[in-house]
Amino acid sequence: MFHFLQAAIMEEPQPGFMQQYSFLIMMGLMVLVLWLFMWRPEAKRRKQMQDFRNGLKKGDKIITAGGIYGTVKEIKETTLLIEVDGNVTLRIDKNMVVADTTDLQRQ
Repeated sequence: MFHFLQAAIMEEPQPGFMQQYSFLIMMGLMVLVLWLFMWRPEAKRRKQMQDFRNGLKKGDKIITAGGIYGTVKEIKETTLLIEVDGNVTLRIDKNMVVADTTDLQRQ
């Protein structure tokens, strides 16, 4: 009888391929979905904004992250000098430029 109980324990069905690796497949699919819908578009947008900021030139009309409208008067490596109104100028960080006003005029 003891031998019979041991044989019954050893004859458990082995899990199939999908049962063994379903967790890994599901995690892989989740990472793929995150990459397709979140990381990739964000990286594209970041690259597009960096290209826009590097392409700024004197005379461009811009909008800052704080909502200030101005015209570029001077460009340095990391800063911009913008004219806001009349003789009012501001020195801002180049990374704070978020839009070009010509985009707004087209809409």
